[in-house]
Amino acid sequence: MNINIISAKSILTKSNLPVSDYSANPYTGCAHACKYCYASFMKRFTNHQDEWGSFVDVKTWPCIKHTEKYSGKEIFLSSVTDPYQPAEEIHKRTRYLLEQLQGSGARLSIATKSDLVLRDIDLIKTFPNARVSWSINTLDEEFRSEMDNAVSIERRLSAMKAFHDAGIRTTCFISPIFPGITDVPAIIERAMNICNLVWLENLNLRGEYRKRILDWIHEKHPELDSLYHEIYSCRERTYWYELDELIRQFTDEHSLPYVRNDDSMTREFNAPPVVVNYFFHEEITR
Repeated sequence: MNINIISAKSILTKSNLPVSDYSANPYTGCAHACKYCYASFMKRFTNHQDEWGSFVDVKTWPCIKHTEKYSGKEIFLSSVTDPYQPAEEIHKRTRYLLEQLQGSGARLSIATKSDLVLRDIDLIKTFPNARVSWSINTLDEEFRSEMDNAVSIERRLSAMKAFHDAGIRTTCFISPIFPGITDVPAIIERAMNICNLVWLENLNLRGEYRKRILDWIHEKHPELDSLYHEIYSCRERTYWYELDELIRQFTDEHSLPYVRNDDSMTREFNAPPVVVNYFFHEEITR
């Protein structure tokens, strides 16, 4: 792993994401090396020649001034990297940022594939309405290990339970959903008692990783070649409509709220989670 220390002018940037006001990326690059990582496009702006997943830039930045201006604002960690990837255990840049923001009144939304976030649970708990999400798109450890270098699914679920038990809102982010491979109902059923929210996002294939994923499908699951051709070459959407209906039936059976493209619904902490469908949200309506 090629690790470099770099200086950044600032760490908080205005966010265009619907789930946050600001985003913060304490690192550039990610050792988790997910085969489907959309953030690999960042190489165009960072001038890295190394393969995505083989380098990490550790950021330093000036002390954040006037943190009170972030009161009531939601800060997303992180939009293009994992704030709790292995480098964080040594460099502690995410923890440093949290320490700078503590007492500001800012709200936190953290997305990770790691259980290192457990180290900061007491610190995170001091932020109002904090929420932490873990990406879990399979319960099959063999498939997980083929797709990323992050911790096991069991470790992610254990971390989710620890946060939920501590009274911190948690999200199970089922993303990306691999057609014919990801068992969405099984994951929801496994996580529904330890999370407040379930996000669903379909696999999008674009950029340099499109060929990598399709080649992997052809090698490991040739029986799915025609399905992936229909979805990603012919832009056939039947699979997603059918999955949408399957999830609706499942959530009805388990008395789970099911909505699309909107996670603003909140319930009592110990109520069953809200399931939010984000795939083809601009075209699928109830």
